[in-house]
Amino acid sequence: MTQHHPDSHSLMEYSAGNLSDPHALCIRLHLDQCPHCCSRVDMLDSLGAVMMERQASVGVSDDAFNRILGIIDNEAEVTAPVPKKRHAGDTLERILGSNLESLPWKRQLADVSVLDISHLFPSQSEQVVLQKLSAGGKAPVHTHRGNETTIVLQGAFTDHKGVFKQWDFVVLDQNDEHKPIALDGEDCITLSVLSAPVKLTGTFTRLLNPFIR
Repeated sequence: MTQHHPDSHSLMEYSAGNLSDPHALCIRLHLDQCPHCCSRVDMLDSLGAVMMERQASVGVSDDAFNRILGIIDNEAEVTAPVPKKRHAGDTLERILGSNLESLPWKRQLADVSVLDISHLFPSQSEQVVLQKLSAGGKAPVHTHRGNETTIVLQGAFTDHKGVFKQWDFVVLDQNDEHKPIALDGEDCITLSVLSAPVKLTGTFTRLLNPFIR
């Protein structure tokens, strides 16, 4: 069961169709495996349709949507139906043309391999990267020059915010400095959408910053 979810604003933007394709993909993959968030989006979809019908004839206060969203947050926890889970791995394979293990990974550091798939989203400005952290391996300590949205596709990792398992969702920004460590037993593979490159902050790895795009 997923423990880390997109926030209410991200789900609202997803429901409204306002997210970029890479960000929408991250949320779609999470929704395919998370009944809680899937139910919240279903309710947001229904709410959006009702509000569009009424907006032309009835004035809607600025905070009305936020109040209703708060109700949805509480109701979804208790009354959420359990939708049939989709096979998120199939969605990825259709996009990538291969399973995760067969991809042409490029070793970046001792425990870290990457594959930039930004070319699959040519109309987007963000960098879209698959990252593989060897089982039990450590990524270098780093912070972010912008925002990073990540979903765990396989395995699990831990950092200062907790343990993130398959299909968990995490958003980081310039205020976060972390050093992900993959749990033993299985390589950890993540999909990340970055608005700007990461910034390595370790004593020696910071020398590699000029070579990171």
